[in-house]
Formats: sequence, C-alpha cells, structure tokens
Amino acid sequence: MSKESDTAKATRQFAVALAIVLAGVAVGYFLTRSHEGPRPRNRPTALGHDVPSAPNTNNMVWIPGGTFWMGSEGGNPDEQPVHQVRLDGFWIDKTEVTNEEFEKFVRATGYVTVAERKPDPKDFRGVPSDKLVPGAVVFTPPPGDVSLENHYAWWQYMPGANWRHPEGPDTTIRGREKHPVVHVCWEDAIAYAKWCGKRLPSEAEWEYAARGGQDRQLYIWGKEQAPDGQWQANIWQGKFPNENTMADRFRATAPVAQFAPNGFGLYDMAGNVWEWCLDWYRPDYYAKSPAANPFGPLDSFDPNEPGLAKRVMRGGSYLCSDLYCTGYRPSARMKSSPDTGLSHTGFRCVWPGPPPK
Repeated sequence: MSKESDTAKATRQFAVALAIVLAGVAVGYFLTRSHEGPRPRNRPTALGHDVPSAPNTNNMVWIPGGTFWMGSEGGNPDEQPVHQVRLDGFWIDKTEVTNEEFEKFVRATGYVTVAERKPDPKDFRGVPSDKLVPGAVVFTPPPGDVSLENHYAWWQYMPGANWRHPEGPDTTIRGREKHPVVHVCWEDAIAYAKWCGKRLPSEAEWEYAARGGQDRQLYIWGKEQAPDGQWQANIWQGKFPNENTMADRFRATAPVAQFAPNGFGLYDMAGNVWEWCLDWYRPDYYAKSPAANPFGPLDSFDPNEPGLAKRVMRGGSYLCSDLYCTGYRPSARMKSSPDTGLSHTGFRCVWPGPPPK
C-alpha cells in the first residue's frame, strides 16, 4: 500500500486517543485495543445495498455497461492481479458531494455526523469521560522537516472539528459551499445516499467510471502526470508535508469541477478528496473477485491492523504527491474503518438505472 494508506490508522478511536495523549493523560489505549481481539466481520447489510427507485439524476452521468481491466501491474500489491471486470450500466454523481448538498440533507433529517457525537466510553476503556469530546483529525502542516515515516507529525486531533468546521471550531464552510464535504465517515455517507435514493459505488464501479474509457492508463487523463505542463487534478506539489507550491492553484480542498472532466464527463475522480466505496477491504480480493458486477468481499482484513474492519476509499486527495503518495492513480486503493472521517475524505453516489431515454 502507499504510505498515505497508513494515515487510515488515524481512525476516530486513534484520534481521540491522540488528543488524550496530547493533553498529557496517559492511557493504555493501544495496549487495550491489541488485547480486545478482532472486531466482528460484519457482512454487507441492507443499509449499504438497498436503493429506492428513482432519485434525481440531474447532476449525474449515465455510465454505459462494459468491460475493463481493473488494477495495475506496476502498482501496490493490493492492486494486483490485473483482472477483467464486466459491469452493468449505472448513474454516478458528476462531482463529489458538496457542503451545500450535505447541508440540505442535514437540515431535512436532523442527522448528526459521527464526528459531532460524543465518543462512547465503552469503546475507550480507562479513558476519563471528560476527555471524550467530539472532534476529528485535521491535517496540520508541521513548521519544518519531518520524517515521512511519522504521520503523527501532520495529523492533529481537533476538538470541535467536523464537516461544518473543517479545520476546527473557529473555521466555517462559509464561502466553501461548492467544496466537497469532508469529515464524513462511511456511515455518514451511507445515511446521505439512502436519503437521496442512491448508494455508494462499488469499488469496481468507481474505477470503471474514473478511467473514463482510458483502459490500462496510469492516470485518468492518460500516461503523463502533467501534459504540456498543466496539472490535471488537485494534488500536492512541493515538499510534503510542509511546502505546497500550489502549482495547481489550491492549498487544500478545491471547489468541485475546477479541472477538466474525464472521458465520461466526471469531475475530480483524481485528487481533491478520497471517496468512500461500498466494499469491505481485503488486499487479496482481486485474486478471487467475480468477473461480473463485483461488490467486494463479505468481510474485511487489513494485515496492518488485523482487528479492525475497513471499507475501501478511492481517488486520492489534495495531500497526494509523488514524494509521499500516488493515490490519484485510478487503480490506487486506500482503506479506513467505517466510523472514520478525515479532513481529506468525502464521497459521491451512484444509482443502478435504468438508463436515460
């Protein structure tokens, strides 16, 4: 896996623990977790798969069914083996879900995201309840050079950070209505998708849509990272994690649709924010994936954290660079626990049809 995949370890549980450590409270959190044993391998549920009949498709694109080569021969081990996949047609959101779209959902339903909820004390044995405060993990560039092996150096748990306050309680989404919503975990994304009559894409659907007809290409736009010197996605330029030259014009998230669409007319399928998929994560799934309409394995296994079930994320983010991560490649995979939201994670939705008339 790419090194940015290690940041998936910054789960919400880890984030709270980190906040407690930073506050000077010594706890045996990691030791406790290591003795709890594996979490149940939850199978896909109706919450993830049930889809009402007719959502609004005005901001969606119809992807005709077809066959493509999924994975990468030169990528990370979990991107292999390259295998042929056949998919039925489906609709997919033209852009990532934005702050203004997510706000409509919250206003209509009263939904409270996981990052806005007080952590459950039973998940943090031995931690004083007054230290369990709502918040999220925020990217915070360090002032100087740091080891790229130490992702603690640029991730900070921020009490009060959530989708409304992306960098902490003193920040706001005012003026960022068209930016992708962040700090949403898989559970939050599922709730939104269900509300609007859609679902999350399968990992295969996501990659097929991202490639836009560019089969077996390194990037969704072709072979070159910056053809004619032009950046094609919101990613990191400069020395990660403290020097972003903003050659692509953006320091962090960008408003959606700031770069050219791919071959299917979809925006930001590379960079900007990681996007949740429906599938459980297993690094060995490709070796036994069904040839038609795969929806991922029935359980999860991550050898880096064997006791923590994880879902797949795709597309890379504004933090991806050649020096640290190349997650903006269409074959690149990332994974995180379903209750984790981060400042570089969002989503888009799909609907399985019927095709347009």
